[in-house]
Amino acid sequence: LEGSIVMQVKGEKEVTLSPGETYYEGPSDIHLVSRNASTSKPAKFIVVLLKNKDAPVVMPVK
Repeated sequence: LEGSIVMQVKGEKEVTLSPGETYYEGPSDIHLVSRNASTSKPAKFIVVLLKNKDAPVVMPVK
């Protein structure tokens, strides 16, 4: 939506996303990084989460 963000899952390189781009994390991916790519400009993004009704939103890594 605004600015750029950096995302990363375990085993993959960091990816910088700009408005209009998408990023997919699979159900078994371990999320490591989500941060604003800029130190001076704001960033806003939308997360769409598809899951089973009774499943937890996130599961901590053990």
